[in-house]
Amino acid sequence: MPTDIEIARNAKKRPIHELAEALEIDVANLIPYGHDKAKIAGDHLAAIKSKPDGKLILVTAVNPTPAGEGKTTTSVGLTDAMNRIGERTLLCLREPSLGPCFGMKGGATGGGQAQVVPMEDINLHFTGDFHAITSAHNLLAAMIDNHVHWGGESGIDPTRISWRRVMD
Repeated sequence: MPTDIEIARNAKKRPIHELAEALEIDVANLIPYGHDKAKIAGDHLAAIKSKPDGKLILVTAVNPTPAGEGKTTTSVGLTDAMNRIGERTLLCLREPSLGPCFGMKGGATGGGQAQVVPMEDINLHFTGDFHAITSAHNLLAAMIDNHVHWGGESGIDPTRISWRRVMD
């Protein structure tokens, strides 16, 4: 049985422009990150405003577990199943690498045959947005440390609060 990383590395990725065309998204509305991933420009929303809204399925979880909640695996499997029965579907995962960023379990790409590729890009930094989030988080942590160090009036008790630094 191949490992998750072996499956990811052997996956045949289609060029992002092919996927955009299949979804009737003009290639000019893509902000490419290499040949196999892109963001969709905000201007595209204005171009499709007159089209009827699609249907949305939101996959979420409340209780984290050591093995992860399975949101990505569930989302990928559901999308694959709906495509197989002839529904035209699109899966959107909003920067799915929060777990590793904050020191929790999770590779953020699902597992086995139901995973998102390129696994390494997603797990390491995706499109760079998380660098901004970790910087903002660490800036706030430094401000709290400074406030406590200089005896700020907020009454924050550093023995009762844990605020980890993060690195994506």
